[in-house]
Order: sequence, then C-alpha cells, then structure tokens
Amino acid sequence: MHKHPLRGLYAITDEQLMAECFLFKAEQALLGGARLIQYRDKSDDPQKRLSQASALKKLCEQYNALLIINDDIALARTVQADGVHLGKDDVSFGHARQQLGPETLIGVSCYNQLSTALEAEKAGADYVAFGAFFTSPTKPKAQAASLELLKSARQQLQVPICAIGGITTVNAQTLVEQGADMTAIITDLFSSDDIQATASQFSQLFS
Repeated sequence: MHKHPLRGLYAITDEQLMAECFLFKAEQALLGGARLIQYRDKSDDPQKRLSQASALKKLCEQYNALLIINDDIALARTVQADGVHLGKDDVSFGHARQQLGPETLIGVSCYNQLSTALEAEKAGADYVAFGAFFTSPTKPKAQAASLELLKSARQQLQVPICAIGGITTVNAQTLVEQGADMTAIITDLFSSDDIQATASQFSQLFS
C-alpha cells in the first residue's frame, strides 16, 4: 500500500532552523537517506504553509520518501500528503481517519504512555511515537521517556515505533537497539553544517 516500510530517519522540519533555504535543507536530508519528512509549522501563515507543504510533497515524491503533515488534516488533504501526525491536543484519531480515509498514514504521539500506544494501535494507527528520550532543545519541558518503556513497547506492539526527543548521532544507536523503527530528528539534523552527511549517519543505523 505504501511506498516503503516505516523505518529509518524521520526528519521533522523546523521554522527557525530552516528559515533560510527551506527546500534546500529538506532536500539535503532526503539525499542523506531520510525516509519520511514531517512538515511541522506552527505559524499562522496559511499561504506559507500551503506553499512549503506543496513543494515538500513534490520533493518527497522525487526521492521516494513519505510526507507527513503535523496536526493539519485540511493541509494534508490539500497537498495529498502520505499521512498526518497527531498529538494529544490535536483532533481525535477517529475524526482524522474519517476525514482522510484508510490509505492515509496516521501516526500518534504517545509521549511516555504505553497504554496510549496500545489504544492507538487498536484504533488502527499506522505508527506510534514515544519521547522525549533525551533533553530536547525543541521541547525542553517534554515528558521523559525511558529505554525500558521502549523495550516494553517493542515487546507488546506490532506497529512501527518512532523515537523522538533530543536524539543525536551519538545516542541514536541505543534507541535502534532497543527497538525503535524510526528516529525523529529536528535539531541535530537541521542545525548541522552538513545536513546530508548527518542524515546519512542516522540512516546507516537502520541498514
């Protein structure tokens, strides 16, 4: 159904880190092997969001990667994204599935709650995300998730698991070893002087 398994480097865009050369930086991540890109933009500029998401969709198609939209079902439908990602303050999973249909990927943030992930899997989520595993510059007050949680989740869940939160090329290996199918990266990737090389380092952990 989908172009490839949900596995590997999951790059998440950042308004500040990518303010200059947005598409160039996204393409560098794809050249380095990112398998998914999540478009995350919290601004209230609908034209910018539509323009960037549309361009990102074309770029992802070019590199056979998946485009996930953070929290915006209408935008996901408009640009025909491959999926959406939902957090606890976003629309309900049921509403998203109803609006987007069975073919669209839906990922769910489960923070440090295995019970939330089990419910999401039962409801039909395509993947679940846990974190923050390490202190994150993007969300410094995020709840902490443990390696033990990740290990338990891998034993109990069938759906792919994404790890997020302060992940770097130094600490990512541990998460992959404990069962993460994807590592979601913002700062360590898009603040890098060589985005493609950094993306390649993350990608190689999954080969």
